[in-house]
Amino acid sequence: MEMMTASRPKHAWVELVAAVVLCLAVAGLGGLATAPNVGGWYVELVKPAWTPPGWVFGPVWSVLYLMMAVAAWLVWRQGGLAVAAVPLGLFVVQLLLNGVWSWLFFALHSPGAALVDIVLLWAAIVATTVAFWRRSTLAGVLLAPYLAWVSFAVALNFAVWRLNG
Repeated sequence: MEMMTASRPKHAWVELVAAVVLCLAVAGLGGLATAPNVGGWYVELVKPAWTPPGWVFGPVWSVLYLMMAVAAWLVWRQGGLAVAAVPLGLFVVQLLLNGVWSWLFFALHSPGAALVDIVLLWAAIVATTVAFWRRSTLAGVLLAPYLAWVSFAVALNFAVWRLNG
């Protein structure tokens, strides 16, 4: 790979840390919308019997955000933005949609608007996963659990919207 310069491996950890910080920043911003509403408004919603217990969401999302960061880093390492502009652009789009969901659902108390967002998010994750897979099989594999979880979240969001509409 001629795109990899001698200095890239030396700075690879910095790029990885940057990817982790970006993903965890989105998680943190989502948490700002979620935390104040989980104990009040969310508790009052009618939810399907198959809703996971609240304690599951934090650990699952933490692992998923870390896997997303590593996947983006793997794609970035192959030449940066100049070589992977489309896959990394898709990654940013899905990351933005991911962050917006918490604000729509929890802060604005709008499961319907959040449902529209999460369907768009799901499509963006599919596109990102395909684009990543083409650049790095491992990067695509790392996004597969995220796609599975968001697929479940689409169904859960839909059920909550229907039960409380």
